[in-house]
Amino acid sequence: MRFADIVIPDTSASRAALEVATAYCSPALLNHSVRAYLWAAAYAAMNDISFDAELLYVSSMLHDLGLVKEFDSHTVPFEEAGGHVAWVFGAAAGWPVERRVRASEVIVRHMWDTVDVAQDPEGHLLELSTALDVSGRRPEDFPAGLRAEVLERHPRLGLGEEFVACFRDQAERKPDSLAAVFVRSGFAERVKANPLDR
Repeated sequence: MRFADIVIPDTSASRAALEVATAYCSPALLNHSVRAYLWAAAYAAMNDISFDAELLYVSSMLHDLGLVKEFDSHTVPFEEAGGHVAWVFGAAAGWPVERRVRASEVIVRHMWDTVDVAQDPEGHLLELSTALDVSGRRPEDFPAGLRAEVLERHPRLGLGEEFVACFRDQAERKPDSLAAVFVRSGFAERVKANPLDR
């Protein structure tokens, strides 16, 4: 599996989602969102998992918008806020309600411990890819050459420190959120030990 083998959807919704992420995310968070799709699509290709590329790409680009100040919510966890943004985005893109709901579900579920691939392949792939990218879970599932190519094209730019700061902020303001659970269970240490930063 090489970088060139990864299929990136070229649809109006996909291009618009990248435009939104570029406008609102920091450089590190933008690269993380792009890598989230790349890891997910590569893993799917290597493991014969069928998925909706546009849905996964849009969800990847928008999944952390709830962490940026313009979309941060003081009442719901960041992944739920991001899910609401995706629903609104889908409406503007002309998606039917069911597809908007799916994008929201994929984004909310990326924070779960596991997502059943049979029930939600896009949610499964985004949960897996974000866990790799943020805390370095299961890097051995990806060839070393592919990891090097992805990181060269979309460098990390201090993502770990930025992410830990975001999660600590979320935890302080939303103590019942999954971000708070992560912080209390050693999130900062896992991020610091991420082999992708070596």
